[in-house]
Amino acid sequence: MKGIIKYAAASVIGAVLLLLITSAVEGPDGFKMGRNMEVMVNMLRDLSLFYVDDVDPDKLLKDAAAGMTAGLDPYTVYISEDEMDDFQIMTTGRYGGVGSLIRQGHDGVVFAEPYRGAPADRAGIVIGDKIIEVDGRSASDMTTDQVSALMKGKVGTKLKLKIEKFYTGDTVEVELKREMINIPGIPYYGMLNDSVGYILNVDFTEDVSRDMRNAVLALKEQGAKALILDYRNNGGGVLQEAVKIVSCFVPRGTEVVSLKGRNPEENAVFNTPNEPLDTEIPLVVLVNNGSASAAEVVAGALQDMDRAVLVGRRTFGKGLVQTTRPQGYNSYLKLTTAKYYLPSGRCIQAIDYASRAEDGTLSHIPDSLITEFKTAAGRKVYDGGGVMPDVRIPAEYVNRFAYIVYGKGYIDDYVDMFMRANTDREVVPGEFRITNEDYAAFVEFMSDKDVEWQSETKLLLAKLKEAAEAERYTETVGDYITAIEENLDDDVQEALKLYKKELSELIENEIVLRRAYNQGVVVQNLAKDADVREAVKLLADMERYDEILTGKDTDRK
Repeated sequence: MKGIIKYAAASVIGAVLLLLITSAVEGPDGFKMGRNMEVMVNMLRDLSLFYVDDVDPDKLLKDAAAGMTAGLDPYTVYISEDEMDDFQIMTTGRYGGVGSLIRQGHDGVVFAEPYRGAPADRAGIVIGDKIIEVDGRSASDMTTDQVSALMKGKVGTKLKLKIEKFYTGDTVEVELKREMINIPGIPYYGMLNDSVGYILNVDFTEDVSRDMRNAVLALKEQGAKALILDYRNNGGGVLQEAVKIVSCFVPRGTEVVSLKGRNPEENAVFNTPNEPLDTEIPLVVLVNNGSASAAEVVAGALQDMDRAVLVGRRTFGKGLVQTTRPQGYNSYLKLTTAKYYLPSGRCIQAIDYASRAEDGTLSHIPDSLITEFKTAAGRKVYDGGGVMPDVRIPAEYVNRFAYIVYGKGYIDDYVDMFMRANTDREVVPGEFRITNEDYAAFVEFMSDKDVEWQSETKLLLAKLKEAAEAERYTETVGDYITAIEENLDDDVQEALKLYKKELSELIENEIVLRRAYNQGVVVQNLAKDADVREAVKLLADMERYDEILTGKDTDRK
């Protein structure tokens, strides 16, 4: 009987949806929309009532939503009610909790990074402390997601933890009060020398522009005569925050970005809303292929205005704008509604999601469709492929072996041993280095560890061998391939010697993190950062800086 009632109710709902949608959308599309909505409701109903096994209606809806958006772009997604907390953290940088990252250890969940000054940090919790209980519930079989969900909560509420201390092994009980945790969009700023200030901007959460203004003012008070803004690996966020950041450096009312969509209501022009802090201070903006969306707006707009020199590598190329629309029951649809255009008129979107090959694959916008635009000073810039820096720095090779070792947790495990054995070792960010003896101890530690890996060279050689066999070149080049294979050694101990530099840096960063927080790691890496060195060098040569902005410099072409 209950099934019949549900069946009838679903049919009524489908009819009502059909009526509402066909009346809201004119023309044949309105009928198609209503028809398909009714079909979808009928499918959800029949699967829930008649499928051989029990099915979860919420999962059915998520799968249906994923299917509907699969052929669009990766930024158009359904956000269910139980995913809203993570979405809010991503857009606002705020949540109620105790302020620490956690990770899965070998025998339980451990604290991975208490934020400086947060409740966990003030309570004396350190990296490596193991979580035994959360509010009386054993955490021994919990995942990090389960522990995280229990630790987050309403601001002002209390949380009781039982913890096994990292350094002593003692079990202690700690009571914490949840606070509003603000994950900073600008985790670090400081002076690189007597005249150059550096600001690291990692995302565009709400109010990050306020933090940028505060950072600029603080650095100018410390004597900064030039600034480096670091937007490498910044994936974007709230577009309005990007506009406000540009507002720090150009006159009020300057156009930063415009939006153009299929629906005229989505069209908009964003001008700088605030009075600038400094329209003359020299700026260098660091970018790479991880700089996307709002980060590309800041970098591209400042480039189009000839207000900053860009240093690094081509940006990601995301010129799409997303809007969230409520779908009921605290769920939302985040969908692409427009493209953004920089002051020169260019759109830097690199991938054509609207045109797919028959097999569903995507391609970058072809060169034949890329258009030339001009900056305010007449420099040539182009659409369709991200933002190209004015000074290009080759990307550093990322070694697979080092990051496989890191990903398996072996760096953490070794640093655990190191920290317990070196409690009095001085760690100064930017200056700290492990010794040859320290690294020898790490090599010994790795002697019985399992690291499954193949070098990029061996992987490429395997493809070459396969191609040679397919194209019948084995008789002519087979002996050469075999000779190369015999000289390639993917032995773990040999790789530990070969990649000592990369592994040492990962170990040093982890040690600095445990003594000086994430800010210390930033300082540790700045000293050896090739992009930063080039930016400082450029700002020391104002003749070249000016030549780049006026288009007279030819070295970059």
